[in-house]
Amino acid sequence: MPGARVVLHRVGRAVQGPIDSAIAGRRGEFRFRYTADTSAVFLLSSGWQGIEYFSSPLHTDPLAPDTGLAIAVSDTSSTAPVGIVSRHLVVSKPATDGRRPALEIVVLANGGSATRVSPDSTRPTWSAGLPRGAVNFEAGNGDFSGDALSVRHDSVMLFAPVAPGEKQVIYTYSLPAAPGPVRIAVPDSIGVFNILLEEFDRTVRGGGIIRADSQHIEGRNFRQWAGPVAAGETIEIDFPGPGMGAWLLPGLVGAVALVLGIVALKALGRSPAGATTGSGGTPLDRLARLDARYAGREGEVPAEEWQRYQSERARLKEEVSAQLARSRAPS
Repeated sequence: MPGARVVLHRVGRAVQGPIDSAIAGRRGEFRFRYTADTSAVFLLSSGWQGIEYFSSPLHTDPLAPDTGLAIAVSDTSSTAPVGIVSRHLVVSKPATDGRRPALEIVVLANGGSATRVSPDSTRPTWSAGLPRGAVNFEAGNGDFSGDALSVRHDSVMLFAPVAPGEKQVIYTYSLPAAPGPVRIAVPDSIGVFNILLEEFDRTVRGGGIIRADSQHIEGRNFRQWAGPVAAGETIEIDFPGPGMGAWLLPGLVGAVALVLGIVALKALGRSPAGATTGSGGTPLDRLARLDARYAGREGEVPAEEWQRYQSERARLKEEVSAQLARSRAPS
């Protein structure tokens, strides 16, 4: 993109913001010299058609400088399709007030070459249904600013451009005490809907979701339900209770959901040979993909491949536990 301005940003405790800029050359090339600082993160950005695009973090090792680093920018479209690779719902046991803290991690996919933008300020680039009556909604630390997410009529809506590739949307809310059956409408198909429930006596129905193995995360056990869900279907979780009257009970959300939200932050790993599930996504995402492919099929796959699946599954669970441990460490 010849003539475009490229900006170098430093994000750290002492300084946060742009520190230098340059104009790309005839072939779009650019060069920066900066002093590495392990206490800060350095990023490059470039704007195009009103949207700012950021690079991956730069190296801080002066002996291994970044070369050939590219910033991918795109034209925009108000009709570019945005699909859902996976959606993860984690529901904890009831807090002292009876409400259940819930965390959702949604992995969006823009498979085209144009950035999806809203046709106007009233229509979102993406939306999804929430359980009716969900309260205490908060945006998490995903790939979009918290200001870009809002709730309208039992739906979460994203008002931000969605660039090509996979992006994470993270948010938390509370399910009220004794809500009765909780139903989640699915307007668009989902490759894998992964549901983790700390209450083992609950049942999940709808779509292709089936009960999978349990997950042990940081001393807590969750029953996993996972599978694909087609557009227009409804997922139902049979929580006990008299029904909608309990939605009005007052209280505060437990801190557990916020702790679990940190699990989703940019943890990456390798899949074993013969058990490839894609390298992107959160540990919960990759666990869901592995289990969707292998769970219950021990007798159908070679013993060596099954062992690789079990080893990778154990490694991902350790990664989740390590993330939780780090999140609880004092800053």
